[in-house]
Amino acid sequence: MRQESSKKKKDETFALTVGSQYRIRSIESRNESLVTSGIFRGFATLGQETGITIEMDESHGEEKGKLRIIPLHVILSVDILSAKEIESEAEEAPDAVYFG
Repeated sequence: MRQESSKKKKDETFALTVGSQYRIRSIESRNESLVTSGIFRGFATLGQETGITIEMDESHGEEKGKLRIIPLHVILSVDILSAKEIESEAEEAPDAVYFG
């Protein structure tokens, strides 16, 4: 018989972390997608909708440094370009938005 370790493996989960760099592909029109690259600055609420806030990088030309809010329901994909680690569970905001 094989003995099971008393230590459980920690489930690896992923979350968007403030300060990480992402490339977001979202719906722009019926036949087009919009690509936004930059640093994740947090979640935003637009009425009853939730979106993510991205500070756009140099790939956006004159719009570099401006903030773009992308509603969650139009996101097609998220590419992680560079990720910052969450320092500790205790430092997460108590009112953070989680989706299951």
